[in-house]
Amino acid sequence: MAVAFALVCVFAPVLAFAAPYADFVIDARTGEVLHQDNADTRLHPASLTKMMTLYIAFEAIERGEITLDSKVTISKHAASQPPSKLGLRPGQTIALRYLIRAAAIKSANDAATAIGEAIEGSEPAFAKRMNRTAKALGMTRTTFVNANGLTAKGHLSTARDMTTLGRHVFYDFPQYYNLFSRTTADAGVARVAHTNRRFLAAYKGADGIKTGYTAAAGFNLTASAQRGNKRIIATVFGGKSTATRNARVAELMDLGFGKAPTRVAVQKPARPVYVAEVEEKDDEAARILAEAVTGSTTMPAGKVIRLDTAVKVSPRPKPRPIPAAAPAPEDVLIAMQGAIETVVAEVEPASATAARPEPKPEALVEAVPTEAVEVAAGIEAEAETELATATPEPAEPAFVQTTTPQPETLAAVDPTIAPAPGAEATPAEDEDAIAMALAMAVAAAPLTEVEPIPSAEPEPAPSTETVLVEAVPTAEAAEPTVPKAVLSATRPARPAEPQPEQVVLASLATAEPEAEEPLEVVTRVSTSGGRQWSINVGHFSSRYNAERQLLQTALIEINTLEESLRKVVARRGGYDANFVGMTEEMAALACRRLQARQTECTVVGP
Repeated sequence: MAVAFALVCVFAPVLAFAAPYADFVIDARTGEVLHQDNADTRLHPASLTKMMTLYIAFEAIERGEITLDSKVTISKHAASQPPSKLGLRPGQTIALRYLIRAAAIKSANDAATAIGEAIEGSEPAFAKRMNRTAKALGMTRTTFVNANGLTAKGHLSTARDMTTLGRHVFYDFPQYYNLFSRTTADAGVARVAHTNRRFLAAYKGADGIKTGYTAAAGFNLTASAQRGNKRIIATVFGGKSTATRNARVAELMDLGFGKAPTRVAVQKPARPVYVAEVEEKDDEAARILAEAVTGSTTMPAGKVIRLDTAVKVSPRPKPRPIPAAAPAPEDVLIAMQGAIETVVAEVEPASATAARPEPKPEALVEAVPTEAVEVAAGIEAEAETELATATPEPAEPAFVQTTTPQPETLAAVDPTIAPAPGAEATPAEDEDAIAMALAMAVAAAPLTEVEPIPSAEPEPAPSTETVLVEAVPTAEAAEPTVPKAVLSATRPARPAEPQPEQVVLASLATAEPEAEEPLEVVTRVSTSGGRQWSINVGHFSSRYNAERQLLQTALIEINTLEESLRKVVARRGGYDANFVGMTEEMAALACRRLQARQTECTVVGP
């Protein structure tokens, strides 16, 4: 009896302070709830809090607020956090990537606090951002006070909210999710081991996510596992020990895989919109916003208003206004009107003069100087002598069309045609007088209109390579209607130039294309750098099944298989599904990771 009483005294405090239990299970592909128990009770989340700390860190990296290589100076507050911890010292600098590894894998409290201070400047400011992000994610019953999850007043969450957070970590930042499946990692100052390595090794398909423990919370775990096309996320609050908690999570996982459909359309959760914090100002706009948010015109001290300040529209700037021209003064207008009337008066007589008929040849004769008249008289006498000796022709009406070339045309085309007899070269100093005489002679002679020569159509190119063209003799010119003396007087005589008897045209035929030399085939020397290893993930009866297995395997092990190539090889009796183009180390590592997930894998050497 005494022993029993002593046992009751020892275990009574433990039983009195046992943490409440809660769990929640969903199909991660759709968010469908498969099981729940006390899922909306606000409990202590413990280090499950670090999922939110890491989520915001990934978000800050994506937004460019910080980088993985940013150096973080450890504050006294961060270094003073209780275990589990990395052992950071005040004033020490360390890269953000190592803090993330320590928080995700070892669940180091000092690393989580340092992450929050690096992003927002202080842990309280980071806690405010955690709460804004939780609200944006739909975690309606969660409030955070710190970045590491140590027990604090008001730091509470639910199994449902933590499962929602775990699903967002998986889908919103898949490039970082592999952190939660690493059993060990380099944290800069030490190599750390995963707090959940036992469950990861024991349960088939498990790849995360986060453990948590405090005396007030009990043993918590948000876990994720994939088998085939199914992925289940389960959360347990208030476990009695690590072993019982892991056993309960495994039981819930099996329940989830049994209920979840094999084929279902994946419905990823919507990414939340980042919401910045804007401090309240004591003005009318702030009071209006406060009333819209809280329903009251007064706000307690420290209250903030959250506004989405992202730019929605970027309108084009309006063009700069151009000032209108000032009206002209009245005196300027009067002056302009007078100038216009003067110009019109000057233009009208010129127009009337231009409209008058042209003067007759007699009028031109009166304007010719005496010397020009004497020269023109001599030229006219010679023209009359030639006309008298020429054969008379029937009179033709003026402007009769003819196709016979005129003397001046022949002289312009063929320089070998000699000018009319008796004509002399015209001196340069008598050019004006001869021009006047020419005008008189043309006016007195009968007018003949020359028919324009139509443009000939281009003839087809000759088919032979070389063509010899005989020179065509010039046809005898018809009797000129303009005196030859006048023609000779208007242009100086040029010596006859010898004409070629034959004109040789260049070849127009297209030359035969030269035969192209055959292209030389150059075989490229392999520069694979030893990537001649591969892994085999199964032998299948159809190519479709082999390709399907390759795709599924690549998705679940994207880190080690990212640089490899998927290849289906036809073998006797089926098809092999291979990942090729790997080094020996890459192939061995990939096979170990796949075998840990119960996936068939064989390393194939060169």
